[in-house]
Amino acid sequence: MYKRILALLVVLSLGKATTAQKTTTDSLAYYDDLFSELDSFLDSILAPRTLFLVNTGITSNFFNYTSANGTIETKRRLTFSPSVGYYHKGGLGLNVAAMVLKEDQGLTAYQGLVTGSYDYLKADRFITGVSFTKFFTKEALAFYTSPLQNEVGAYFTYRKWWAKPSITARYGWGTRTAVEERQERIRLLRLRPNGFTRVSTKETVSDFSVAASLRHDFYWLDVLGERSVLRFTPQITFTSGTQKFGMNETSNTYGRTPGTNNPVLFKSEDNYLDDELYFQPLSLAAFLKTELSFRKFFLQPQIGLNYYFPATNKHFTTAFLVNTGFIF
Repeated sequence: MYKRILALLVVLSLGKATTAQKTTTDSLAYYDDLFSELDSFLDSILAPRTLFLVNTGITSNFFNYTSANGTIETKRRLTFSPSVGYYHKGGLGLNVAAMVLKEDQGLTAYQGLVTGSYDYLKADRFITGVSFTKFFTKEALAFYTSPLQNEVGAYFTYRKWWAKPSITARYGWGTRTAVEERQERIRLLRLRPNGFTRVSTKETVSDFSVAASLRHDFYWLDVLGERSVLRFTPQITFTSGTQKFGMNETSNTYGRTPGTNNPVLFKSEDNYLDDELYFQPLSLAAFLKTELSFRKFFLQPQIGLNYYFPATNKHFTTAFLVNTGFIF
């Protein structure tokens, strides 16, 4: 029924009308044909579809290196995140990605990840989904990486309001071996100048975070010709959680979270890790995401402003991220 109403609005906006010479039968036949065509058109837009995605993200981020004298030195580096994904119209998806860091001596592929997901796409008012990600991190790195090797996530987005609310929850865990390999860097991060440390007698290899966000899409069709779209999406995201080891924060890919459209939570330059798993505010971030798509190609520049609550100084972080790729 909603498609018939929308189709009728399209008809009225186009100013189509039958002439006085046409009979009632002709008019009804005309509208039936038109409604049928518009139904097919709307089905092609609204119905989920199977797609194959080739994508790469480019951004800068902070990494904590262990210096020669044993202290932590923070450096900002350029990172690349190529990925390929397959998403079936029934909701199942599979994404394979790599994290590549540009260092002084060249490029370092320091992490790979495989994500399996399911998105419920049949409801008009909301979209929801779950995912599981397995991380494979290169050993003997000069900088700190989270020892968490597995991550499960779930999200829910209500789509009918002008500002679309979303909530995302993630839980990550790892092995004690992975923790022990990085224990010295974790200790140094906790003892940074002007920072703080808490001592715990019980080791728990896990982290949990919850992010709530609001966003709205402004878009224009056919700006560069047929089948082109220009979209602007302002978004605000508040994140709370534990951060004993830090979640594996990776660059957002086009098809990874189709419901929330959440950008990456950018790491702070002044990062701290806690010894206790207590829930606390982590960050408040504002993003402006733009997208230009033309047929199968898309380009997504976005800028993020992040306020990191646990830091004692350097609370604000700015970052720029670009995603580009093809959808088939």
